[in-house]
Amino acid sequence: MTNTVGPRAVFGVVVPSTNTVVEHDYWKAGIDGIAYRAGSMYIPSPVIRDDADFEALLGQIRASIDTAVRDVLTAEPERLVMGMSAETFWGGVEGNAAFEQRLRDRTGLPVTTGASSCKAALDELACHRISVFSPYQPIADREVGRYFTEAGFDVAAITGLRCPTAMDIARVPDDRLREVVAELDGPDVDAIVQVGTNLSFVALAATLEAELGKPVIAINTATLWHALREHGFSDQRPELGSLMRDH
Repeated sequence: MTNTVGPRAVFGVVVPSTNTVVEHDYWKAGIDGIAYRAGSMYIPSPVIRDDADFEALLGQIRASIDTAVRDVLTAEPERLVMGMSAETFWGGVEGNAAFEQRLRDRTGLPVTTGASSCKAALDELACHRISVFSPYQPIADREVGRYFTEAGFDVAAITGLRCPTAMDIARVPDDRLREVVAELDGPDVDAIVQVGTNLSFVALAATLEAELGKPVIAINTATLWHALREHGFSDQRPELGSLMRDH
């Protein structure tokens, strides 16, 4: 239900308790009349040094997501936006579809996820061959690669930054992100895609897109764009790159 700070819409945003970037990115985009109410998934052990740790982190997300959704629903939002990405890629296309359906059944709301948003953005930008990077461990990168392959994209390369904790994801500096993009780019790559919502990449992605002359998609830009467009809002933000400028 709309209110004085969100006269056009209120979006419920579900994030891990370790995430400091998603809400910042959404509010900074400055979409007039849209308010965001975050529900937090409790992450008591944020260590992700290896594949086993990463699976344990997903276990924490799965154990706490219902409570986070319950809490965000008290603000009476019109849409649910998942401000975490790994779980939305897990199990490939069918896994994401099942995840979205569970949330729709639970809330009665339309749902935006990172996986579906990235696919929709790539389709809109007419990109087929992509390179992808994440803050993840190999087990999660395999699931991300699986999703994009099943969704019909040619994944030229995928690499993870292997961040040791969930909080360290938000501490990766721009120069390291530039290095990763340079390693992944090539003349046969249509687009670079970043996943991992606590990785601060929105502003740099737009800068790199202008420098490289091809789409560079930050997942937080993609989810915001998807939520707005699916909700019928056409607001444009050229400073966020071609997706929010032209589509």
